[in-house]
Amino acid sequence: MRAVPFALLRHAPTAWNAAGRLQGLTDTGLSAEGEAAARQWRLPPPAAHWKRLSSPLQRARRTAELVQPSAPVAIDSRLREMSFGVWEGFTVKQLRATGGEAFAAAEAAGLDFHPPGGESPRLAMARLSHWSSTLTEPVVAVSHKAAIRALLALATGWNMLGRPPHKLDWTCLHFFVAHDAGRVTIERLNVPLTS
Repeated sequence: MRAVPFALLRHAPTAWNAAGRLQGLTDTGLSAEGEAAARQWRLPPPAAHWKRLSSPLQRARRTAELVQPSAPVAIDSRLREMSFGVWEGFTVKQLRATGGEAFAAAEAAGLDFHPPGGESPRLAMARLSHWSSTLTEPVVAVSHKAAIRALLALATGWNMLGRPPHKLDWTCLHFFVAHDAGRVTIERLNVPLTS
Protein backbone atom coordinates (compact mmCIF):
# COMPACT_ATOMS: atom_id res chain seq x y z
CA MET A 1 0.00 0.00 0.00
CA ARG A 2 1.31 3.41 -1.01
CA ALA A 3 2.21 5.89 1.78
CA VAL A 4 4.22 8.96 0.74
CA PRO A 5 4.74 11.66 3.39
CA PHE A 6 4.47 15.32 2.48
CA ALA A 7 4.28 18.63 4.31
CA LEU A 8 2.36 21.81 3.55
CA LEU A 9 3.30 25.35 4.45
CA ARG A 10 1.19 28.44 3.88
CA HIS A 11 3.03 31.33 2.27
CA ALA A 12 4.31 34.14 4.51
CA PRO A 13 2.09 37.23 5.02
CA THR A 14 1.09 39.78 2.39
CA ALA A 15 -0.45 43.24 2.72
CA TRP A 16 -3.77 41.73 1.61
CA ASN A 17 -3.56 39.19 4.46
CA ALA A 18 -3.10 42.04 6.92
CA ALA A 19 -6.17 43.80 5.48
CA GLY A 20 -8.27 40.59 5.46
CA ARG A 21 -8.78 40.72 1.68
CA LEU A 22 -9.50 37.55 -0.31
CA GLN A 23 -6.49 36.97 -2.55
CA GLY A 24 -7.34 33.86 -4.51
CA LEU A 25 -5.50 33.92 -7.83
CA THR A 26 -4.65 37.63 -7.55
CA ASP A 27 -0.86 37.50 -7.67
CA THR A 28 0.06 39.55 -4.62
CA GLY A 29 3.62 39.63 -3.30
CA LEU A 30 4.86 39.24 0.24
CA SER A 31 4.83 42.28 2.49
CA ALA A 32 8.07 43.46 4.09
CA GLU A 33 6.95 41.65 7.24
CA GLY A 34 6.27 38.50 5.20
CA GLU A 35 9.73 38.60 3.61
CA ALA A 36 11.32 39.00 7.05
CA ALA A 37 9.27 36.14 8.51
CA ALA A 38 10.08 33.73 5.66
CA ARG A 39 13.80 34.47 6.00
CA GLN A 40 13.60 33.38 9.65
CA TRP A 41 11.74 30.12 9.03
CA ARG A 42 13.62 26.82 9.02
CA LEU A 43 12.03 23.48 8.19
CA PRO A 44 12.16 20.85 10.94
CA PRO A 45 13.45 17.35 10.26
CA PRO A 46 12.76 15.31 8.26
CA ALA A 47 11.23 17.96 5.95
CA ALA A 48 14.44 20.00 5.82
CA HIS A 49 15.86 17.47 3.35
CA TRP A 50 12.76 16.89 1.23
CA LYS A 51 12.20 18.15 -2.30
CA ARG A 52 10.57 21.62 -2.48
CA LEU A 53 7.44 22.45 -4.46
CA SER A 54 5.46 25.67 -4.70
CA SER A 55 2.30 27.16 -6.06
CA PRO A 56 3.04 29.38 -9.08
CA LEU A 57 1.74 32.50 -7.29
CA GLN A 58 4.57 34.84 -6.30
CA ARG A 59 3.72 34.97 -2.60
CA ALA A 60 4.18 31.19 -2.37
CA ARG A 61 7.20 31.05 -4.71
CA ARG A 62 9.00 33.77 -2.77
CA THR A 63 8.29 32.04 0.54
CA ALA A 64 9.68 28.77 -0.84
CA GLU A 65 12.80 30.59 -2.05
CA LEU A 66 13.42 32.28 1.31
CA VAL A 67 12.93 29.28 3.59
CA GLN A 68 16.38 27.68 3.62
CA PRO A 69 17.27 29.24 0.26
CA SER A 70 19.87 26.68 -0.82
CA ALA A 71 17.24 24.19 -2.00
CA PRO A 72 15.81 24.42 -5.55
CA VAL A 73 12.05 24.97 -5.87
CA ALA A 74 9.84 23.31 -8.50
CA ILE A 75 6.50 24.91 -9.45
CA ASP A 76 3.26 22.91 -9.56
CA SER A 77 0.11 24.76 -10.60
CA ARG A 78 -2.10 22.29 -8.68
CA LEU A 79 -0.83 23.91 -5.46
CA ARG A 80 -2.36 27.29 -6.42
CA GLU A 81 -4.91 29.03 -4.23
CA MET A 82 -8.62 28.48 -4.68
CA SER A 83 -10.02 31.14 -7.01
CA PHE A 84 -12.45 33.56 -5.36
CA GLY A 85 -13.55 34.96 -8.74
CA VAL A 86 -15.22 38.36 -8.61
CA TRP A 87 -14.90 38.43 -4.80
CA GLU A 88 -11.09 38.72 -4.89
CA GLY A 89 -9.85 41.93 -3.32
CA PHE A 90 -12.83 42.23 -0.96
CA THR A 91 -12.98 41.34 2.71
CA VAL A 92 -15.56 38.85 3.99
CA LYS A 93 -17.03 41.69 6.08
CA GLN A 94 -17.56 43.78 2.91
CA LEU A 95 -19.12 40.83 1.08
CA ARG A 96 -21.47 40.11 3.97
CA ALA A 97 -22.52 43.77 4.05
CA THR A 98 -23.14 44.04 0.30
CA GLY A 99 -23.90 40.47 -0.81
CA GLY A 100 -27.03 39.96 1.26
CA GLU A 101 -28.81 36.63 1.00
CA ALA A 102 -26.78 35.48 -2.00
CA PHE A 103 -23.50 35.68 -0.09
CA ALA A 104 -25.07 34.16 3.04
CA ALA A 105 -26.29 31.22 0.94
CA ALA A 106 -22.83 30.81 -0.59
CA GLU A 107 -21.23 30.74 2.85
CA ALA A 108 -23.71 28.10 4.01
CA ALA A 109 -22.81 25.77 1.11
CA GLY A 110 -19.71 24.32 2.77
CA LEU A 111 -17.68 22.33 0.23
CA ASP A 112 -19.90 23.73 -2.51
CA PHE A 113 -19.22 27.40 -1.65
CA HIS A 114 -18.69 28.70 -5.20
CA PRO A 115 -17.74 32.36 -5.78
CA PRO A 116 -19.01 33.77 -9.10
CA GLY A 117 -16.28 33.06 -11.63
CA GLY A 118 -14.29 31.14 -9.00
CA GLU A 119 -13.68 27.64 -7.69
CA SER A 120 -15.41 25.70 -4.93
CA PRO A 121 -13.52 23.97 -2.09
CA ARG A 122 -14.80 20.68 -3.54
CA LEU A 123 -13.06 21.42 -6.85
CA ALA A 124 -9.87 22.49 -5.04
CA MET A 125 -10.04 19.29 -2.99
CA ALA A 126 -10.25 17.18 -6.18
CA ARG A 127 -7.28 19.06 -7.65
CA LEU A 128 -5.18 18.47 -4.54
CA SER A 129 -6.26 14.83 -4.32
CA HIS A 130 -4.99 14.34 -7.85
CA TRP A 131 -1.74 16.15 -6.97
CA SER A 132 -1.17 13.93 -3.91
CA SER A 133 -1.84 10.81 -5.97
CA THR A 134 1.14 11.64 -8.21
CA LEU A 135 3.71 12.01 -5.40
CA THR A 136 6.52 9.48 -5.55
CA GLU A 137 8.83 10.97 -2.90
CA PRO A 138 8.48 13.15 0.21
CA VAL A 139 8.01 16.86 -0.55
CA VAL A 140 7.47 20.17 1.20
CA ALA A 141 4.87 22.22 -0.69
CA VAL A 142 4.25 25.94 -0.18
CA SER A 143 0.60 26.68 -0.86
CA HIS A 144 -2.31 28.81 0.39
CA LYS A 145 -4.88 28.93 3.18
CA ALA A 146 -8.02 27.88 1.27
CA ALA A 147 -6.09 25.17 -0.59
CA ILE A 148 -4.69 23.75 2.65
CA ARG A 149 -8.16 23.87 4.24
CA ALA A 150 -9.48 21.89 1.24
CA LEU A 151 -6.76 19.29 1.80
CA LEU A 152 -7.67 19.15 5.49
CA ALA A 153 -11.27 18.46 4.40
CA LEU A 154 -10.00 15.69 2.13
CA ALA A 155 -8.03 14.12 5.00
CA THR A 156 -10.79 14.33 7.62
CA GLY A 157 -14.12 14.23 5.78
CA TRP A 158 -14.94 17.74 7.06
CA ASN A 159 -17.77 19.26 5.01
CA MET A 160 -16.52 22.78 5.68
CA LEU A 161 -19.59 23.66 7.71
CA GLY A 162 -18.87 24.83 11.23
CA ARG A 163 -15.45 24.79 12.80
CA PRO A 164 -12.70 22.70 11.24
CA PRO A 165 -11.85 19.45 13.05
CA HIS A 166 -8.32 20.78 13.70
CA LYS A 167 -7.18 24.37 14.21
CA LEU A 168 -4.26 25.12 11.90
CA ASP A 169 -1.49 27.54 12.84
CA TRP A 170 -0.60 29.29 9.58
CA THR A 171 3.00 29.86 10.71
CA CYS A 172 3.62 26.12 11.16
CA LEU A 173 4.26 23.12 8.94
CA HIS A 174 1.54 20.46 8.50
CA PHE A 175 2.47 16.84 7.74
CA PHE A 176 0.22 14.49 5.76
CA VAL A 177 0.54 11.10 4.05
CA ALA A 178 -0.56 10.41 0.47
CA HIS A 179 -2.13 6.99 -0.13
CA ASP A 180 -3.58 5.16 -3.13
CA ALA A 181 -6.41 6.70 -5.17
CA GLY A 182 -5.78 10.25 -3.92
CA ARG A 183 -6.59 9.44 -0.29
CA VAL A 184 -4.78 11.60 2.29
CA THR A 185 -4.33 11.19 6.05
CA ILE A 186 -2.91 13.49 8.72
CA GLU A 187 0.45 12.66 10.25
CA ARG A 188 1.16 15.76 12.41
CA LEU A 189 -0.23 19.29 12.36
CA ASN A 190 1.13 22.61 13.64
CA VAL A 191 4.81 21.63 13.71
CA PRO A 192 6.79 24.80 14.52
CA LEU A 193 9.24 26.22 12.02
CA THR A 194 12.53 26.59 13.81
CA SER A 195 14.19 30.00 13.57
